[in-house]
Amino acid sequence: MNVLNKFISALMLGGALAVTGAAQAQDQAADDAAAAAEDSQADVRAEAAATLNELLQFVKQGQAREAQENRERERRFQAAKAEQQNMLQQARQERDRQEARSARLESEFEENELEVDAKQQQLKERLGALTELFGHLTAAAGDLSQNLEVSLVSAQYPNRGEFLRELIDKMSTSDKLPKIEEIERVWYEMLREITETGKVVRFDTEVATASGERENREVVRVGAFNVIDTDGNYLAYNNDTLSVLPRQPAGNYTAWAEELANASEGMHQFGIDPTGPTGGSFLAAIIDSPTLEERWHQGGYVGYAITAVGVFAFLLAIYRLIVLSAVGAKVSKQLKSSSASTNNPLGRVLKIHEDNPNMDAETLELKMAEGVMRETPKLESGLTLLKIIAAVAPLMGLLGTVTGMIITFQAITIFGAGDPKAMAGGISSALVTTVLGLLVAIPTVLLHTVVNGRAQRIIHVLNEQATGIVAEHSEK
Repeated sequence: MNVLNKFISALMLGGALAVTGAAQAQDQAADDAAAAAEDSQADVRAEAAATLNELLQFVKQGQAREAQENRERERRFQAAKAEQQNMLQQARQERDRQEARSARLESEFEENELEVDAKQQQLKERLGALTELFGHLTAAAGDLSQNLEVSLVSAQYPNRGEFLRELIDKMSTSDKLPKIEEIERVWYEMLREITETGKVVRFDTEVATASGERENREVVRVGAFNVIDTDGNYLAYNNDTLSVLPRQPAGNYTAWAEELANASEGMHQFGIDPTGPTGGSFLAAIIDSPTLEERWHQGGYVGYAITAVGVFAFLLAIYRLIVLSAVGAKVSKQLKSSSASTNNPLGRVLKIHEDNPNMDAETLELKMAEGVMRETPKLESGLTLLKIIAAVAPLMGLLGTVTGMIITFQAITIFGAGDPKAMAGGISSALVTTVLGLLVAIPTVLLHTVVNGRAQRIIHVLNEQATGIVAEHSEK
């Protein structure tokens, strides 16, 4: 109390001195302005002085004026002294009045504080066990409010969370008690949420399209799991608004959804998101999963090169299979013919014997071996290239994977490893080239085996027939 009185006294005295100081400051400012004007005039006269005597005269006149001004200031100060005493007396009276008012307010504050404590204690005693009940009610209302904010049922029954938030605010202030109707409504909203979870309901509402426009559409709500429109599009529920997902799940999901949306009764197959009541993270994961084409593009330039090599190997293998099949058919036809034809390898080998019937056995054997060797490269054409592609494709895939891993680890070095999802996505993209390499190598190995088998069978027939002809010629 004494400290407060001293503070008020100092404040009042300071105000009085400030007023006096302000008056003196105004006088001083006026004097300074006049002196500045006179100094400027003196400077002008000094510049106009032609001789030192004139300049000396100007200085004397200036000193006389300054002495006169000082006497004027002293006179004004003496005249204001009585006024200063009067202002100081008024300030002291105001200080005493404020000290008395402060003491009265402090007494009232202490009395009010005691009364508030008594009222709070009285409220606590009357509430009794209801305090714990209201605590559980507040917690239940808070949990229910959070669930209703993301629940798809709120798309059909909006603004359910506002009542719960108002109820929570009311119970948190502790100055108002909830009504029986409000408590029963919390129970009603819980029961309605549970009941609506097991219903398939059709209703009209406003839907935001992928282009951002809003349209009134008929939608179907499957419990609290998914909402679809009549076109089979899955809808997302965010900020009390239904919107068409910019990307729909792949596969038969949209076809099933369209069938269900246009059905009136019966059982229908439908893809349900089990995480729908908590935000639909499962559906979001399915939508974000890249397609085969997107996976292929993740391979980058190395993936494109592997694909080009694989396509070339496939076309080469098919071409060689067609050629060898045609050659094999001609060779089979030649085996059944008695005359040699030059349109197939076997016919050209047999033609050597027909053109040289009187040749000795040793020379004929060499000629026949030469003919078989001449036909072998034509039959085995492309097999070496297929074998090389089958061996190089996995290495190209490994190259792409290593390159992708280097890029991923560089990103981790820059941005850190705080997001495991992003890191896993980078590693997944890097492994795409390995998959592409294996997808090229495995079929190429199989195709090489098939093509090589066809070629070896034809070569085996050539060797067999050439050896038989040499043996018959030797017996003659």
